[in-house]
Amino acid sequence: MSNRSNNWLLFITVVGLAVAPLLFVKGGYGGSDDKAKEAITELHPQYKPWFKPVFELPSSEVASLLFSVQAAGGAGVVGYVIGLYKGRSESKKRDENTDRHTRIH
Repeated sequence: MSNRSNNWLLFITVVGLAVAPLLFVKGGYGGSDDKAKEAITELHPQYKPWFKPVFELPSSEVASLLFSVQAAGGAGVVGYVIGLYKGRSESKKRDENTDRHTRIH
């Protein structure tokens, strides 16, 4: 199989893995903060938080936006590091081949 068809196969697989839960899992997708708050209230109804947040986000959409920005930043850092190491590896191989080529001639 060619690289092009492998890339398309990987792309379709990733999209399928992302869409499948949306199609097959019914119910709401709440955040872990909401689930934790519900669990604490259920277990200890008299519980009072120790402190208040420094600032409240205006809506859940803003929280989603901040989470998305954080995820994109993390993906950017991981992609940069992978590219950096791949570039170093290719540069090292190219230098080794150049050295070998000059020793032969």
